[in-house]
Amino acid sequence: MLRYAFACGCRLAKGLHLRSGVQQRVPQWLARRGRSTATVQATVPNAATDRIVGSWLVACSGMVVGAVVLGGVTRLTESGLSMVDWHLIKEMKPPSTQTEWEAEFEKYQQYPEFRIMNHGMTLPEFKFIWYMEYSHRMWGRLVGLAFILPAAYFWRRGYLNRTMKGRVLGLCSFVCFQGLLGWYMVKSGLEEKPDSHDVPRVSQYRLAAHLGSALLLYCGSLWAGLSLVLPQHKLPDTRQITVLRRFAQGTGGLVFLTALSGAFVAGLDAGLVYNSFPKMGERWIPDDLLAFSPTLKNFFENPTTVQFDHRILAISSVAAITGLYLFSRRIPLPRRTRIALTSLLAMAYMQAGLGISTLLLYVPTPLAATHQSGSLALLSLAIWLLAELRRVVR
Repeated sequence: MLRYAFACGCRLAKGLHLRSGVQQRVPQWLARRGRSTATVQATVPNAATDRIVGSWLVACSGMVVGAVVLGGVTRLTESGLSMVDWHLIKEMKPPSTQTEWEAEFEKYQQYPEFRIMNHGMTLPEFKFIWYMEYSHRMWGRLVGLAFILPAAYFWRRGYLNRTMKGRVLGLCSFVCFQGLLGWYMVKSGLEEKPDSHDVPRVSQYRLAAHLGSALLLYCGSLWAGLSLVLPQHKLPDTRQITVLRRFAQGTGGLVFLTALSGAFVAGLDAGLVYNSFPKMGERWIPDDLLAFSPTLKNFFENPTTVQFDHRILAISSVAAITGLYLFSRRIPLPRRTRIALTSLLAMAYMQAGLGISTLLLYVPTPLAATHQSGSLALLSLAIWLLAELRRVVR
């Protein structure tokens, strides 16, 4: 019997498959100990499981997009400070009776936003902004479940290799961190600021950190997913391909930085100053560009400087993408890579048009939300291009 089991194990090790279609590996120490290798059920990553895990990560990145868009609309409708408490489980059930709604409204009335800006707000108006923030928080919890529960399943089934385990663990940890950072941001808008005469708003620094971490989570999950889903290219490892890849990496970083700078624009309502283009008012460089002291403070707290920086970054991104496209025309590339480059170029000019229109029309909510979504689309295309170019045969 032992001899028969050993023979079966050798056949399995040479390439036979179990009914599940997953190739089995037979450790030599099992054979030496005389144990039956026919009963070993060690699932290992293969092309089929990689596609499953990759599709899951791409789907998770799409859910992160939903969270970012919802967060942007919540900010544009000034709904983010309507929920003054944070409870992981308790707040999942919204108020259902008139008494519960009135109690929730009374809690909101104790904070600066109501007393300074919304002191004439009615209960139906409060319900609207409350549900906006509620939908954003619940979607965030759904994103967390979409990451953590499948990750635990894939980990247990052995679908993840060592490298992917580290990536997935980092992404799941980042989701939890993102939730805590969101509450830390909201808390800054609920604090009393007796020395400030400005309207109550969250800290632009915390808003930028919250958006930045969401963008990192999105980029990480989309990159990991595409690395498993996209078929491999056989690009020659030439100097031109190397330069193109580095050019694309720098351009992608510039697109990310431009999207992140939008958080400071939103946090300071900088889109409501100098609503003209290409000049800011009557000048190319406004007089109050460096009005704050020390000078460094202007780049993060002066609305004029923040808008100016966002303009410069956006123009630089469009110029870099245009240069990347023109440089790539001299290089023979696969059709899918060429499509990624062309799509990136088209989206860059569309996003620039959306940004200019949003500025000239004094930031209408639908157009501003579309502009923010466009930044994610542009970032997605940049990541897709990088995923195509990284597949170089060495």
